[in-house]
Amino acid sequence: MTVQAAPARQMWPLYAAGFTTAFGAHGIAANLGGHARGAVTSLLVLGGLLALYDGAEVLLKPVFGTLADRVGARPVLLGGLVAFAVASALYVLADSPGWLWAARLGQGAAASAFSPSASALVARLNPAARHGRAFGSYGFYKSVGYTLGPLLGGVLVWAGGLRLLFAVLMVLGVAVAVWAALAVPVVPPLPKARQTVLDLARRLADPAFLAPTSALAAATAALSVGVGFLPVSGRAAGLGTVATGAAVSLLAACAAVVQPRAGRALDAGRLTARSGLAAGLSLTAAGLVCAMLPGLTGILVAAALIGVGTGLITPLGFAALVSATPQERLGQTMGAAELGRELGDAGGPLLVAAVASGATLNHGFGALGILVGVGAVVAFARRGG
Repeated sequence: MTVQAAPARQMWPLYAAGFTTAFGAHGIAANLGGHARGAVTSLLVLGGLLALYDGAEVLLKPVFGTLADRVGARPVLLGGLVAFAVASALYVLADSPGWLWAARLGQGAAASAFSPSASALVARLNPAARHGRAFGSYGFYKSVGYTLGPLLGGVLVWAGGLRLLFAVLMVLGVAVAVWAALAVPVVPPLPKARQTVLDLARRLADPAFLAPTSALAAATAALSVGVGFLPVSGRAAGLGTVATGAAVSLLAACAAVVQPRAGRALDAGRLTARSGLAAGLSLTAAGLVCAMLPGLTGILVAAALIGVGTGLITPLGFAALVSATPQERLGQTMGAAELGRELGDAGGPLLVAAVASGATLNHGFGALGILVGVGAVVAFARRGG
């Protein structure tokens, strides 16, 4: 059966779900340290609170992705959004350190449900010829969430404390859930052959899965490192907060702008997934190398290259995964791919920090740049093979 392109009204709630998970992750994370009075008593406690959201996603995304294949992606999407609103409401009602931990864990678990389900629905509701455009748009709105999270979250916390930010997230979760319930159609699960653990292992070890997932993990690692460590380089070079903030905004803006364009180029045949991933990894590696250059110029060039590189990788990586995955296993594949991204999100900053603690921050940038560069070489080799 030929899949017709989904009307825009069906896609907008899915884009809103992507925005919600990104805004929820970064909006709170960027404002915990200075505003969670009584809850953050040390850097160790802060690290634990920051890790809760991502830790829940690492553990649960593959589980909920598989559940979406079994019962349908729409119920898992709606349940996750409602659970996100409930988890946010916990802190709004209780406003105590213990409930902050519970709320953050609940938000991460809920995002683990609706994030891969939204990705699977983006694929199921669009034909293969529009997957690049669809994932480019989905990635664009996630990037907007990542960009606005720290800024808008900071404004909300300044105006009413963490409770106001959690209240806004509660309302956002409810609103997107209602919107999705009204606009997103029922997409029944497809019949599937019995799959053994060995079958799953073979599929996840296939280069058709590993190559795009590794590229997505590398892109997320570089993005996290750019957002977290470029401001550190700026401060060390004597730059003010305006200049370093502009660098982070440039990175996010480049990633957001490039994603829809990369998706359209893929759909039009002007770009292939393999060549695009190889080019994206090369640009990302070059950006990490430029981060080693002194002064504002090096930081801005690094931010632009990392943003463009990750903007290329994200929609092309997801489109490549969809094209290589049986439709009945999309949720499972998206959950596993999101796990790879989360590992990159955590592993990139850890690698840079570990190298920087023994040498310098420039050595940390260089170490990650080498790893991403090796990935680019492998991608070019596969492209030519």
